Amino acid sequence: MRIKWFSTIRVIGMLFVLLYHFYISFFPGGFVGVDLFFTLSGYLTTALFLDEYKKQQTIDFKRFFQRRFYRIFPPVAFTLLITTPLALLIRNDFIAGIGRQIMATLGFMTNFFELLSGSSYENQFTPHLFLHTWSLGIEVQFYLLWALIIWGITRFAKTIGHVRGMVFLTSGFLFLTSFLTMFVSSFFVTSFSTIYFATWTHIFPFFLGSILASLTGLNTLTRPFEKVIANWDIKRALSVIAGALAVEVLLLLILPFDSIWTYLIGFLLSSLATATMIYGARVLHEKTEHIKEPAILLSLSNISYGIYLFHWPFYTIFSQLVNHTLAVLLTLVCSILFASISFYLLEPYLAGKNSSFFHINIDLKPYTKWIWGTVAALSLALLGISLFAPKLGNFERESLVNNLYQAQRQMTATRSAAENAQATNYNVEKGTTIIGDSVSVRASEGIQSLLPTAQLDGAVSRNLSEADNLVQLYQNSHSLKENVVIALGTNTSENYQELLDELIEHFPKGHRLIFVTPYDGNHASEQALTYQIGQYERQLAKKYDYISIADWYQVSKENPHIWTNTDLVHFNLATDGAILFAQTIQSALEQADNQPVKP
Repeated sequence: MRIKWFSTIRVIGMLFVLLYHFYISFFPGGFVGVDLFFTLSGYLTTALFLDEYKKQQTIDFKRFFQRRFYRIFPPVAFTLLITTPLALLIRNDFIAGIGRQIMATLGFMTNFFELLSGSSYENQFTPHLFLHTWSLGIEVQFYLLWALIIWGITRFAKTIGHVRGMVFLTSGFLFLTSFLTMFVSSFFVTSFSTIYFATWTHIFPFFLGSILASLTGLNTLTRPFEKVIANWDIKRALSVIAGALAVEVLLLLILPFDSIWTYLIGFLLSSLATATMIYGARVLHEKTEHIKEPAILLSLSNISYGIYLFHWPFYTIFSQLVNHTLAVLLTLVCSILFASISFYLLEPYLAGKNSSFFHINIDLKPYTKWIWGTVAALSLALLGISLFAPKLGNFERESLVNNLYQAQRQMTATRSAAENAQATNYNVEKGTTIIGDSVSVRASEGIQSLLPTAQLDGAVSRNLSEADNLVQLYQNSHSLKENVVIALGTNTSENYQELLDELIEHFPKGHRLIFVTPYDGNHASEQALTYQIGQYERQLAKKYDYISIADWYQVSKENPHIWTNTDLVHFNLATDGAILFAQTIQSALEQADNQPVKP
């Protein structure tokens, strides 16, 4: 029996994810849409296990995994076959090493792949085409773990009551363990992505759904829940659902991915709100016996999984080829089309069932040769792309080359400094040391052109927390120049004020400090940590006369052309972004020359 109104929860989860990926500046918390799916999946999986055990006194786990395989795997394979060849239309950064992504996706291990590769969920210069399948990894891992635990429970329990009780206790223990692991870990990690991707820290929504299933049931209801249904009316059920939805919408609008509060309470609130919606929807199902779900809602629910799979690679590809609005429209059209083909035609065909599309029965058996011939051709293309794709994309290759040039320039500068040292009154060598992240690496040619004597130390994924140690390292080796440029902040955490205060406290005398305000166009100004960092750096420049500002944030806002077909953090190399970045630092250095050093 299909429970009405659960479709609403699926569609809401899908909508949240789409809004987040398409309009992250306006909907920064849309990533909680995945947790809606997690909680609902945990509820349905556990409730179906309990229903089956009550009817048959056993659970057919082989049949369970067969059903899951036919529902999960074919759409994943279809997504890979369709979208991977399209990636050849865009820059090769997106297919560099794509074979590893494909293997991780097919093995439902993308979350571990992202963890091992050190990827950031939000800030990837070249987003992985199948990054979003991290959630499938955790879901399949939950199925394997939970099926094993349920199997063990059914071996010891003698009645359905015992099974429910043990499921409740086990789910509660695993829920608390997983959530507390996320809670505690959030105080110690340098990147929240490690918590987000990790199975054990992000599996607790499934177990919250399992707790709810043990308390209510699905088709076979518990007695306490039957009393709730008898006492509630439609208005009360709708009020509960609306209240929980209001919490979800609030999180959608205000919850930032890189805030510690997201991990301390945000995901928990979202999961609890989802559980509340499930509870209310299950009651509403019983109270609306003669009301049918809207057909559009049911259809969107049916293809929501396929839309989720297709939307990210399509959007990533289209956003490199056309403007944002058109990319969104093309993504929606193609995702709905291919998700519909997958759900209504291919999945029934592979399961040996009749296919139906818009209430039209379609017999695909006469086209078996054509279908498998097409699959074979696309599979060969997928294999070829995987085998012959470059190991490094243009950006990674440029970074390596720039790092080599950077090291060579540092050696030359060090030798020149030793031969022609000019010291200030503080016995500090004149010149400029630039400490930056991947943005600085990307701008190295521009810096070399306009500031040929500058000592550039840039590194991909460098965090603001490293600034103080790097300055001290240069100081201890007597190689820190008079002007110190800190071009960091794209990668940071909420304790940026503490990090900057420590940098200033330990900053050596006889030097000037120039902050390059960071820019991240993925977030609305007031919500972005990069914007807040820039604001605080401006405050510090007003407070200390030896600090100057190189306002890269403002330059970035005034030159939108440099962000075409980028991640809105690293400018397009085909534009004058590198020169603009170098000019911004050059102007700040000219201003700093008229200011005192730290006394």
